[in-house]
Amino acid sequence: MSEFEFDVRAGLGAPQKHLSSKYFYDDRGSEIFQEIMKMPSYYLTNAEFEILSMQGSKILDMLDFEGEFSIIELGAGDGIKTKQLLRSFLKVDACFEYAPIDISAGALDTLEENLKRDIPTLDINPYVADYFEQLAKLSQEPKPMLILFLGSNIGNYPSDDAVQLLSAIQQRIRVGDKILIGFDLKKNPLTIQQAYLDPDGITKSFNLNLLRRINRELGANFLIDQFDFYCHYNPETGEVNSYIVSLKEQVVHLKRLNESFAFKQNELIWTELSKKYDFEEIKSLARATQFEVIHHFLDCKHYFSDCLMKRA
Repeated sequence: MSEFEFDVRAGLGAPQKHLSSKYFYDDRGSEIFQEIMKMPSYYLTNAEFEILSMQGSKILDMLDFEGEFSIIELGAGDGIKTKQLLRSFLKVDACFEYAPIDISAGALDTLEENLKRDIPTLDINPYVADYFEQLAKLSQEPKPMLILFLGSNIGNYPSDDAVQLLSAIQQRIRVGDKILIGFDLKKNPLTIQQAYLDPDGITKSFNLNLLRRINRELGANFLIDQFDFYCHYNPETGEVNSYIVSLKEQVVHLKRLNESFAFKQNELIWTELSKKYDFEEIKSLARATQFEVIHHFLDCKHYFSDCLMKRA
């Protein structure tokens, strides 16, 4: 049984149904997410793009590395935002190797091809590997490291999992190495709600595409128009939770698993957490994982922080 099959079976069979957001990104899901990033209400991408485009030289100064160093990116995606940072470093003749890590060879091949075309002088060395295994290997080299974990990906982890993730990174890098983490900040609740519950239904399509993927890959018979999308932002906890909603009582059969799953009317399938942070929460997360906050690089509206931390 594949990991996808196992996770779908476990998620749909749980008392509170759930599906992992990591399965959003098949080819069609990736296309829809590109549409989401272009929505005027979806401020996250533009905010971080602004930071990395405008403040690259300040970030480099704050690194305070002597000589050659490595930039290790965990989950680079299409690399559009990272490209801005790399360009600004190269403009001032910084000497570094860029090493994106991902489990998808295809994603890394595309990233490498695009970066070599757009930044031909870039020293790029991608690794198809587990984040933590590769970090442990790279930390054996004498060069200092900057770890990139951008895009507010940290917000997809519940609090305990976020601590475990940063602790695992901390244990695999050296004292003095640094990490730049993207945090979506708490702000006007309406601004956040509108970024996820858009009137054009693009985010709805993004979520329901996961059911289409299960139909295609696992032989399921989800009737897509019998499901809807809902999300909710709690400004006290900073959590956006997203759900697929069953519009009627129904049974869905998954041929590949030879199993059926019953849905009640209005039953929810939880699909994603998007946690928003304040500065004190970021400081507490750093303290719990033996990192020290050096500086918050903010966009002009203070919607987003690329937070530079040092391994203590």
